[in-house]
Amino acid sequence: MKFYTFLLASGLFCSTVNAQSVTDSQQVARITNEVLLNGTAYQNLEYLCKKIGHRLSGSTAEAKTRNWAVQALKEAGADTVWLQPVMVPKWTRGAESLQIKKGKETIKVPMLSLGNSEGTKGKVLEAEIVCFETMEALKNAPETLLKGKIAFLNYPFPAHFPCTFDGYSEVGGNRYNGPAIASKKGAVAFVIRSLSTGVGSYDLPHTGVMSYGDAANKIPAIAIGNAAADSICKWVKQDKLKAALKTDCGMQGEVMSYNVIGEIKGTTDRYITVGGHYDSWDVGEGAHDDGAGCVQSIEIIRCFKQLKIQPKNTIRAVLFANEENGAKGGRAYADSAVAKKEVHTLALESDAGGFSPRGFSLEMSDTEVRLVNSWKKVLLPLGLYDFDREGGGVDIDPMRKKLNTPLAGLVPDTQRYFDVHHCEKDVFEAVNKRELHLGAASMAAFIYLADKYFN
Repeated sequence: MKFYTFLLASGLFCSTVNAQSVTDSQQVARITNEVLLNGTAYQNLEYLCKKIGHRLSGSTAEAKTRNWAVQALKEAGADTVWLQPVMVPKWTRGAESLQIKKGKETIKVPMLSLGNSEGTKGKVLEAEIVCFETMEALKNAPETLLKGKIAFLNYPFPAHFPCTFDGYSEVGGNRYNGPAIASKKGAVAFVIRSLSTGVGSYDLPHTGVMSYGDAANKIPAIAIGNAAADSICKWVKQDKLKAALKTDCGMQGEVMSYNVIGEIKGTTDRYITVGGHYDSWDVGEGAHDDGAGCVQSIEIIRCFKQLKIQPKNTIRAVLFANEENGAKGGRAYADSAVAKKEVHTLALESDAGGFSPRGFSLEMSDTEVRLVNSWKKVLLPLGLYDFDREGGGVDIDPMRKKLNTPLAGLVPDTQRYFDVHHCEKDVFEAVNKRELHLGAASMAAFIYLADKYFN
């Protein structure tokens, strides 16, 4: 009770502040009430996760997702819904297994091939493991040490960053570039400790995209869980250790896919884009990454329509294709905007999970950053306070590069995200309804203010 009395006394919802602030605060309160009381994002996410499941680019499930998304946008009240074609890479996993031969003992280790990796073509690859504690050690290793062996990079997820995305930024390049570095040194396979904050007995592998760069030999690349990584590194120090790896994964060329776009017509010829990516890795259900961002974006369309908010800018909810292993959807969207000479006032992305919102990252001019920061008092009742981080998102970054569009990204609480990221734990049950809807309300409020005040 005291907290709400404070809010009233502070002027967020009363006439002691200027009339404009009251108007904005009242509208943000209306948006928040509508989403928290009547929002459909959670039920949409349940359908996406439980009726369709994971959605790798080029898969049958990805095609089913598009059909669902078109219907969901129409039911949300979008004035127009359409599909934007984009060619995407198709990668398939197939059967896979990893066994460690420790003396006379054979130990089966949970593993996942990294996305876009080539496999062993169904054959068993046996080789000695060489362990590296850092990426620099791998880079500096002589070819004689690695030739014909398996390179194992056992670099833990950095735990000292309060924001886990800072830790991910530090190690993400290891997964992406590690296979190429190992291949050029003569390694026959690459193994990496998963980029995961899970600790203790947690032993789930986390996948993610990798690249061979200009390496001629495309060696198998896999991830293992934290507990297995600790054990293998210890065993390697005690004695020579061999692994038997078998994977059927590989690239299958390119196929046609589509961005799914729904919009509410504005009164001007300018646009605001909000979106998430509907593809996911082929483990778990893609709930936080990025089913959450998709259903939150659809919810904004529903909320604006339900509250009869007439925007100046045309508001587009975009469900992007192929963020995970190619980012082709975001590029296609930006290219189309360039070709049509569209002017985009803002692009907002949600691709950091459906956890409680904390603020927005910003990639825009200093003047625009100051403008956003002037909304802090209006947005504080939603729990939004963090506007200091820079960035937008993978799918909207091309809009900044090609159109100089101001970007923003929803910043939820990050502490649990890399427990579930790219692994089988990313399921509907891992998402909290209230947190998901609070994020959608925050995005809708941000877009309402951007539509009103951005030029």
